[in-house]
Amino acid sequence: MRRSYETSGLWGLVDARLTRPSSPTGKADEKVVDAVRQAVREQTDASTGTVDRVRRRTEQILAEAGTDPADVMPSRAGFYRLVKSVSQGKHTFGSARTRRSLAKQPDGPFGTVTAFRPGQWMQIDSSPLNIAVRLDNGLTDRAELTWIIDLATRSIPAAVLSPSTKSVDAALLLARCLTPEPMRPGWADALRMSRSVLPHRRLTGIDQRLADAAARPVIVPGTIVCDHGNVFMSQAFRNACRAMGINFQPAHKGSPWEKGTVETSFNAVDTLFAQYVAGYVGNSVENRGTNAEQAAAWSIVELQDLLDEWIVSSWQNRPHDGLRDPLASGTVLTPNEKYAALIEVAGYVPVPLSQDDYIELLTVEWRAINSYGIKIRHRKYDSKALRRYRREHSGVTAKKGLWEVHRDPYDVSRIWVRNHRDGGWIEATWTYLNAGPVPFGDLAWDHAQRMLTRRGIDKPTEDQIASSPPSSPGSSDCPRSSGSTTPATSPTPSARS
Repeated sequence: MRRSYETSGLWGLVDARLTRPSSPTGKADEKVVDAVRQAVREQTDASTGTVDRVRRRTEQILAEAGTDPADVMPSRAGFYRLVKSVSQGKHTFGSARTRRSLAKQPDGPFGTVTAFRPGQWMQIDSSPLNIAVRLDNGLTDRAELTWIIDLATRSIPAAVLSPSTKSVDAALLLARCLTPEPMRPGWADALRMSRSVLPHRRLTGIDQRLADAAARPVIVPGTIVCDHGNVFMSQAFRNACRAMGINFQPAHKGSPWEKGTVETSFNAVDTLFAQYVAGYVGNSVENRGTNAEQAAAWSIVELQDLLDEWIVSSWQNRPHDGLRDPLASGTVLTPNEKYAALIEVAGYVPVPLSQDDYIELLTVEWRAINSYGIKIRHRKYDSKALRRYRREHSGVTAKKGLWEVHRDPYDVSRIWVRNHRDGGWIEATWTYLNAGPVPFGDLAWDHAQRMLTRRGIDKPTEDQIASSPPSSPGSSDCPRSSGSTTPATSPTPSARS
């Protein structure tokens, strides 16, 4: 030690083992390390396997390169340590979906998007809700939740439950964002906007629709981020965004982190809401209770009402970790508190939807106007206003003279035809509307068709289906109440059940 001190000074007294540079891969041969890295990369798109499969593939790679594996391969325990070091953070032996997602992440640092006002950036997505519900056809299945979240305030201005999400559901979800949430019978008076932290008096002076609304803010979307699901990439949803002046921004394929806020919010629904509801089936089969589906007690209509009440009472008033004050990081705000703070700076401009705006959001089909009217899914629609256009060319040569028809799949009682000649819309009603006075949607129509088929009628006619609606009067309303906003006479989003 004295000699080391004389030759190297104080540094000579330091334990050399502490100054020796270390490698994450230890003393393994570089050829083996390169072969293991290649084998781990090949696991990205493959089904999840074991370390032994990676070991065998590593030996094959070494042999193909002209190296004898017996000369360079470490022991079994050493190979396990090497693979653990190389595959760190890659989920090589975990979830295949997570592994593929991580492989697509960029190597550079992530950028951030800062929202300074409500509605500036919003994210929309759909996911099965882990609650078994009773459907119209008597079966029990999970409903699908589609909702939109505001990045600036973490508010949920609209959420819809349906048996399976359609493009019209996503389009009408935009209309619900612009429509105040009405108070429902049985809701506590404390859920009124006038009793919340929201600036109710000042907002009501601008928008009278908020006078008796519940404490859920009305947010006008500016930019909506979504994935590449068929529902959101459909022409109906894109047309709805275009009609309402919303910037449509799909995320990159296989990049769920680009809309991570709405992705993680579904986990919160499970822990904060779903697990306390009768019929909860867990987030996977291994977490499912015995005969959990038999505990289903709610229809979609009832569950939708429970969800809306939970959003108003709990979600909007629960402190959110993503809403910390940048100047006082110890302060956590609720979505309603954050909305009230930002609305003082950004202001509020109401955007009420007219009847024409609502019709623009519906599903689009192109049909000919025949002598009997218009036929859609074996249903005939007619009105006096259509008579002058029977068997005539619409003037739209790109569609071979067909007429643009908008319909609500949750209400088969009427359709709207765009008047390509004089402008505006022509309303046509179902010719059997008098035979079936209660409007019911495509799901109930299909159920009635299957019911007649079980009775021995192979190809039921429109007259037979119209005279045999579902036995339960409330079942015809279920899809409509869970997302559509179509009253019987004047379709405006404010008239929701």
